[in-house]
Amino acid sequence: MPSPRSADHPAVSPPQRDTVDALISQTRRLRGGLDAVRRDTVADPGGADGAQLRWQRALCELAVHQLDDLGRHLGELREGLPADHPEADPGTGADATAENAAKAPGSLLSRVGSAEWNLLTDEVTWSDELCRIFGRDPGDGGLTLDELPSWVFAEDQPILTAMVTDCLVDGKPIDGEFRVVRADEVVRTIHMAGEPVLAADGSTASMWAVLRDVSELRRSERAVRESRDTLRHQQRIARTERRLAVEVQEAVLPPWRGSLRLPAGAGFPGTGPAADGAALDLAAHYLPSESSAQIGGDWYDALELPDGRTLLSVGGLTGHGVSATCGMAMLLGAVRGMAVAGIEPGPLMGRLNQLLAVSSQPALVGAVCGQYDPRTRTLVWAQAGHPAPLLFRDGTGRPLRSPGGVLLGATTGAAYTQAEERLEPGDLLVLHTGRLARDAEGATERLLALAPRLTAARGTQECVRTVAEAFGDEPRRNDACVLVARVTGTGSPA
Repeated sequence: MPSPRSADHPAVSPPQRDTVDALISQTRRLRGGLDAVRRDTVADPGGADGAQLRWQRALCELAVHQLDDLGRHLGELREGLPADHPEADPGTGADATAENAAKAPGSLLSRVGSAEWNLLTDEVTWSDELCRIFGRDPGDGGLTLDELPSWVFAEDQPILTAMVTDCLVDGKPIDGEFRVVRADEVVRTIHMAGEPVLAADGSTASMWAVLRDVSELRRSERAVRESRDTLRHQQRIARTERRLAVEVQEAVLPPWRGSLRLPAGAGFPGTGPAADGAALDLAAHYLPSESSAQIGGDWYDALELPDGRTLLSVGGLTGHGVSATCGMAMLLGAVRGMAVAGIEPGPLMGRLNQLLAVSSQPALVGAVCGQYDPRTRTLVWAQAGHPAPLLFRDGTGRPLRSPGGVLLGATTGAAYTQAEERLEPGDLLVLHTGRLARDAEGATERLLALAPRLTAARGTQECVRTVAEAFGDEPRRNDACVLVARVTGTGSPA
């Protein structure tokens, strides 16, 4: 059986690459312009405008970080989520949502404040915005360096201590994050950036910093990570389920490689060799859906029975995935078992319907089941809400007259009648699951239009290739199967 296509059809179209490229180019231009502005802020901080320059420089640094993050997120957006490689880090491209929210008018400044701690006078200067971030009244002033750690999470206090020590002792710039608990018990995540201010003798006179409330951004990042992890987990489950579904399907469907002649004459004890003139030449093919990740419950089957007849069946369950393929395996086993037991196609369908009625996983099933007697060249068959087999003879084709029968599992106690058709040497039967095209009637009409090619084919394998070529690129929502049987020989029926 040919393996299903492995390429997944994407559920959502990716963003337009040229649009994202244009945004990346604009971001790079902004980044270059910002570098020029940042160079202008590098001045002697000892003058009267030193605090303003430091503020401007800090804002430039924040803007640089923002643009760098934006550029990275846009690059990840252009590349797309690496769903086929879950071990690779998909990044946090959705963080751009939080960043866009931060760019709303006034929102950035409302979450950024400044602070300066004068080591010579012990004076503490906090901006009103920083006081509001910490939940303090601006009239109460800011926290001293001794008071600040008591507001910080215990596990984050070493981070703050290390930053302050490095700044005051070693003259290193400050760049780090910590969490604080305000008086109203609200937890905020603070990003702190700053540097020491040196006195004329080179000693550290004060420390200034810009503190930014990044709580919403970090919450957004956590949500992105959690949703990303959930997505990757779901993808792993989907891949595992698909692999199991394919394995079940390949284990159950006959692994034919080329055509198969039935009956073989030695399939069961007591079965005598069949005349060559009564044999069937068989071939089948599985056609995946347009989204090959959706493995369905369609089947085809041919089996030599103990009495010398040949079982032919095709069908399909509703649904996809492991449950559908396992249900298909259960039904196919039941069909084979009842046929081996000598049950005729009509009663067989009725018992399958009873089986589905008591199943723990109800499903609707369309199926055709026929039994071909090579001694009389007679096909006895029944159907359950399924397209009738097509008979091709002398360059033309027609559907067989369908006996009564509703979908299996649709109603309890349904009756299924059966029909009989006498075949001739060279006759060609085509059984299909009706899903070759988007509608069963369209599939039947297109198959009948292939009559000249099918009847002129040298064998059933060539017939299957003809059908696969005609329907291989069909945008099917579900998978499909086709089974072709040709009566060989010229002998007369017994």
